[in-house]
Amino acid sequence: MKKAILKKGKEIAIARRHPWIFSGAIEKMDPCSAGELVEVLDHKKQFCAIGHVGTGSITIRVLSFEPVEINSDFWNSKIARCKSLREQLGMHVNSETNAYRLVHGEGDELPGLIVDIYKNTAVIQAHSDGMFLHLDEISQAIQVNFGSDITTIYSKSKAALHDDEVEDGFLLGDIPETVVEEYGMKLNVNWVTGQKTGFFLDQRENRNLLKHYSQGKTVLNTFAYTGGFSIAALHGGAEQVVSVDISKTATDLCDVNAQLNGFGDRHRSETADVLQYLSDEENNYDIVVLDPPAFAKSLKKKHSATMGYKRLNALGLQRVKPGGLLFTFSCSQVIDEALFLNTVTAAAIEVGRKCQILHRLSQGPDHPVNIFHPEGHYLKGLVLRVD
Repeated sequence: MKKAILKKGKEIAIARRHPWIFSGAIEKMDPCSAGELVEVLDHKKQFCAIGHVGTGSITIRVLSFEPVEINSDFWNSKIARCKSLREQLGMHVNSETNAYRLVHGEGDELPGLIVDIYKNTAVIQAHSDGMFLHLDEISQAIQVNFGSDITTIYSKSKAALHDDEVEDGFLLGDIPETVVEEYGMKLNVNWVTGQKTGFFLDQRENRNLLKHYSQGKTVLNTFAYTGGFSIAALHGGAEQVVSVDISKTATDLCDVNAQLNGFGDRHRSETADVLQYLSDEENNYDIVVLDPPAFAKSLKKKHSATMGYKRLNALGLQRVKPGGLLFTFSCSQVIDEALFLNTVTAAAIEVGRKCQILHRLSQGPDHPVNIFHPEGHYLKGLVLRVD
């Protein structure tokens, strides 16, 4: 295996078990291509870790801090560990909730790898060249651990890797979509045409929370995608739900999911730009949900993203009836909890609405955060009661 030697003192980060090694920490490294395995040594040539070589500022993503062989036994044991945790959480293929995240990158000590389960399908998304090169071994490990419970495996890494030469496709089976269950809700998921791996599983517990507040309420769900929050509110007994998304494909699927659950008469979709819709809307609602895509994917966009969140929340707060609730979120990793709270506070000051924080929300437990990798905590949310 090729070697990378750290500068003196840079082994401290390894001792703290952070899974990223940046270019500035490396004294010298054998010539490597993206995705190759490399052994990391300290300045005394003592073993530190094994990882994948990357192309950006994160030069190496650590797979193991122990000297192990990266073979089928390694992948089988890693997937088995991930499966065990999800079973501990009450999530498995034949449970009431049969759509969940099986592998959450660094949170499961597999940096660069996402695997989502949709009933009998596993969708693999590689976010690093190294993980993409191991697709077949990962697929085999899933089949070893799940047996006949998994009948379809789909690789969906093209968008994540930003590589036009990468092709998405089936590694097992050929089914493009299914109907999954989540706390009694039915949701149609298509992993071939859908965003990300097909659905946004990280909001599961937050959707369930909305359900408990929705009895007899009017709800506006913005950036609705295929209507997860909308269906949750309807299951909770909402009187009327409006789903807004700029994508006609998404709003059509909102309608499909509403019909699938028998709520077509209490649901309406609007295909529109959310900010424009909130600006033009004259009706107010008991509950407003703001669940936008990431406004900032890099530090240099942090300021403009903050201004975007402030404007969005100011508009959203204006659409909440007195005594109503605002569910507001940010999935931008560079916007931390403190900045998000300060931004929402600034929006409340701007529009003159008094608010109380009822809940501070995050991603679900099947999206665990490695205690040595706090960057894995990306989803922030607040539930505000608005006077």
